[in-house]
Amino acid sequence: MRNAARIRCGTHLAVLSLSLVASLALAAGASASSEWASDRSGVYAQREVIVRWRPDTDSARIRAALRSIRGKIVARSSDGSALVRYRSALVPRDAAFKLRALRVASAASPNYRARASFVPDDPAFARQWHLSSQLGIGVPTAWDLARRARAPGGRGVRVAVVDTGVAYGNYRRCRCRRAPDLGTVERGYDFVDRDRYAYDFNGHGTHVAQTIVERTNNARAGAGIAYRARVLPVRVLDELGEGTAWEVAEGIRYAVRRKAKVVNLSVTLDSRDTGSGGIPELQAALSDAERNGVLVVAAAGNLSSETVPLPASYPTVLAVGATTSHGCLATYSNYGDRLDLVAPGGGADAAPLATPWDRSHCRAGRRGADIYQETFLVPGRFDRFGLPRGYNGTSMAAAQVSAVAALVVASRVLGENPTPAALRQWLRATARDIGAPGRDDRYGTGLLDAAAALTPRRP
Repeated sequence: MRNAARIRCGTHLAVLSLSLVASLALAAGASASSEWASDRSGVYAQREVIVRWRPDTDSARIRAALRSIRGKIVARSSDGSALVRYRSALVPRDAAFKLRALRVASAASPNYRARASFVPDDPAFARQWHLSSQLGIGVPTAWDLARRARAPGGRGVRVAVVDTGVAYGNYRRCRCRRAPDLGTVERGYDFVDRDRYAYDFNGHGTHVAQTIVERTNNARAGAGIAYRARVLPVRVLDELGEGTAWEVAEGIRYAVRRKAKVVNLSVTLDSRDTGSGGIPELQAALSDAERNGVLVVAAAGNLSSETVPLPASYPTVLAVGATTSHGCLATYSNYGDRLDLVAPGGGADAAPLATPWDRSHCRAGRRGADIYQETFLVPGRFDRFGLPRGYNGTSMAAAQVSAVAALVVASRVLGENPTPAALRQWLRATARDIGAPGRDDRYGTGLLDAAAALTPRRP
């Protein structure tokens, strides 16, 4: 018998420049100016320092200082600086400090590596605060790390967007057009109309898909996080953004059969009263995904509730809440003991709690920036696309987590074909701790940190 529980959607290459790596430890969600700082093994050339000698230092003292680190000058600049290579066990920062402490150097620093920094030329990138602002998720650094792992943009990973469909094609019968900045989208399935035409008649699913795979560095619209991943569109919600648990369960099973590695569920059940047995067909589909190695990411919901509903509340699902551009929990975001982590969702600040983080970042009701991705510009017009205002919600937050998961899989940060459990643990562990210290019910383990998630773990 068809389960009638209602489901709703959760909405309320490169321009290359050489840049020296910042020496400060990377703050999660930091801007591109601090990229590579978390990759301590690759930040600087090993056993090399750049030194500027003090004018009053004679050659004998310089030779003595070099002997103390078993070093020698291997190059000199026209302005008097020297490149020193040494054989002692000191890390470069400590070797530089020692030369300064011996008072032979007026300045000394590690020989920081310069890398090609991926800065897309998409005009809306500057408005996509969720990608690279101080309270965003550190995507530019993650892009560079993915390129270093020879997996730019999450290349090849299939992400199922189980949603309202995706604007992936041109069809005269409905005046439908393909979203012009949309990345790679495979042919999926429509479980609402029961056909293979998984087109979007709402805009929500297209916005979610663009968050993941919008074309990047093509001088158009905005950027997608996993811009070289592949989206599998699965339509389970109608033009009003509504559907049922049956359709969602069918959509999950279909994504598993199509061998998606990540399933994005920016949907929530209307009712939190699902009974002691929950919704068996939905729970069976989620368990099937787990058994088949598919990570499921779901929006925590937009009811301002302290209870996270299904499907996000299911134990094997990564439940995602939303933060504003100020770094505060969004007014609409659900929270509670089943919340795993948060990501930018836009909107207004929730009332602050008595924690230092909330007191410094939250002002009840203060409006922040929306999440900008290309979708339908005018409701009901399936041939006009742009960057409309008004998209905020845990749906947008969940899509970012799914995209970062695709980057992690493609980059083999956790090895070949990581399990859903390993991906969940990793994304929670690498999140930036905000709110109360440690895990808390308001922010989970913290704010999604793409840069930290793409940093290879130490053996």
